[in-house]
Amino acid sequence: MSKKYFGTDGIRGKVGEHPITPDFFLKLGWATGQVFAEEGIGMVLIGKDTRISGYMFESALEAGLSAAGVDTHLLGPMPTPAIAYLTRTLRAKAGIVISASHNSYYDNGIKFFSSEGTKLPDDLEHKIEYYLDQPMTTVESANLGRAKRIGDAAGRYIEFCKSTIPSSMDFKNLRIVVDCANGSTYHIAPHVFTEIGAEVISIGAEPNGLNINEDCGATKPEQLQKAVIEYRADLGIALDGDGDRLIMVDNKGEVVDGDELIFIIAKALKTAGKLKAPVIGTLMSNLGMEHALKKLKVDLIRANVGDRYVMALMKEHNSILGGEGSGHIICLDKTTTGDGVVSALQVLAEINRTGQSLHELKSQMCKYPQILVNVRITKKVDLAQHEGIQAAVKIVEKALGDKGRVLLRASGTEPLIRVMVEGSDADAVKRYAHQLADDVRNAIEA
Repeated sequence: MSKKYFGTDGIRGKVGEHPITPDFFLKLGWATGQVFAEEGIGMVLIGKDTRISGYMFESALEAGLSAAGVDTHLLGPMPTPAIAYLTRTLRAKAGIVISASHNSYYDNGIKFFSSEGTKLPDDLEHKIEYYLDQPMTTVESANLGRAKRIGDAAGRYIEFCKSTIPSSMDFKNLRIVVDCANGSTYHIAPHVFTEIGAEVISIGAEPNGLNINEDCGATKPEQLQKAVIEYRADLGIALDGDGDRLIMVDNKGEVVDGDELIFIIAKALKTAGKLKAPVIGTLMSNLGMEHALKKLKVDLIRANVGDRYVMALMKEHNSILGGEGSGHIICLDKTTTGDGVVSALQVLAEINRTGQSLHELKSQMCKYPQILVNVRITKKVDLAQHEGIQAAVKIVEKALGDKGRVLLRASGTEPLIRVMVEGSDADAVKRYAHQLADDVRNAIEA
């Protein structure tokens, strides 16, 4: 059954436009409280990123939960993976994150974690949507939920992050630039990397409610690239607004994306004898990562784009490592969700173990050029059944052979067909991508 409000990663949109409004969040808090009360669930955690609207929505959610008789513990600005971790360790029955991740400040959203620190099951999301359509009520005054603030949440999470690598490792000779995207890791990430011994230069660590993800962070690493060169740093770490994505920069100022980081972590796990199952990527994962993993005798299995789908396949195949090129990396042997700080620590541990630089580690994977062309459409098209499109795809696939790949997929949010071609020859890839996009466009028009 389809959902009215919940997408693949909670609910998200522009502040002030339904459903990202205070009245909706009030009702959502109440509906959530009704479901948790049914499930026999007690205290709920609420955390947020640094958007100015987070304070408004935090109050609305708290009021709604209180009206349903559910206690809340407020964490303040905290990374999304920290809320997943604290939901488990504080024995909360659920965790709520107010965030729009890598989006601009004028967007916001909400996502939930179960008591195990994983995404909320579909059946509970359906129940919440059922109550959203019911009249709101309030429990007797004596039964109203109570709220309190947790003062040591940041310290608890910092200690957890550090515990994911050996305490014997010494990083005192490492100079790191850390870009916090003016988001929820601003008071977390610099402390973590300083406390493991590294020299840390922080940028994007002065949130004002409006500058989250603004020309900084994992989605826009240009400032970090310049800072790494300027400070002669060994590497740079870029997180996004809610701290669940990681992009790094090597000492030459070159970006190291999620696929390359997954490969580095996979090689470390394989060397340690801990990687017994496939690595889970997505349909967009670079072919170069697949080939590099194959040399390690590690399989890559591709999920649909989105961390929910990656996680589902990880559980199905008992995988401990998965993620996306965007930098959403899941280290299931360490935590329960994508975590930028924890993933960065695993890369630093491999640098420490091997004595190699980040540039040397990433150079062990040959990333293939990848071109994405969007074809705008006016009607829905069944790509798999369209003979003209499939014939065009086969022509390009034959030309690329085993040194390239073609992917066509419909956008889930816009009237677009996304045409992706990758291969070893950059000029050929560009030519084939635009040729295929024209063929798709002509086939649809015909």
